[in-house]
Amino acid sequence: MVIGKGYNGALFTIVERLTRYTVTMKIFDKSARTMTDATFELLAPFKDLVLTITADNGKEFAYHKEVSKKLECDYFFADPYCSWQRGLNENTNGLLRQYWPKSTDFKLIHDEAVRSKLIQLNNRPRKVILCQTPIEMMMKHVPALAA
Repeated sequence: MVIGKGYNGALFTIVERLTRYTVTMKIFDKSARTMTDATFELLAPFKDLVLTITADNGKEFAYHKEVSKKLECDYFFADPYCSWQRGLNENTNGLLRQYWPKSTDFKLIHDEAVRSKLIQLNNRPRKVILCQTPIEMMMKHVPALAA
């Protein structure tokens, strides 16, 4: 999650490991119900592709069994205080901070602005995937999306 100024809203992010493809949405609280609903909404288009989810240990992931059952995937947790076990997500959140610094109040950011920056992020070439973009990688690995 990318938390806004004074905990006023946040961006909930999910990053696919192989392609670096990112999905995100604005949320207004960190409750377990909000996080669970956001997970379903973001991953519904990719339900058949989701094999595992790795989360941190926050109480906002209390309904992880519900997510695991509904998406038919395994759910793992990083060890406490070991953010490097979710390094890709932490790095991606850092890239999003280039667009929205810590002083950002996400309640004031329009959904269209979030979509626009997400498109920019997913079209940004990454050295780790041979200077391809996450969208290009996603199209290669999931041909059905290109149709």
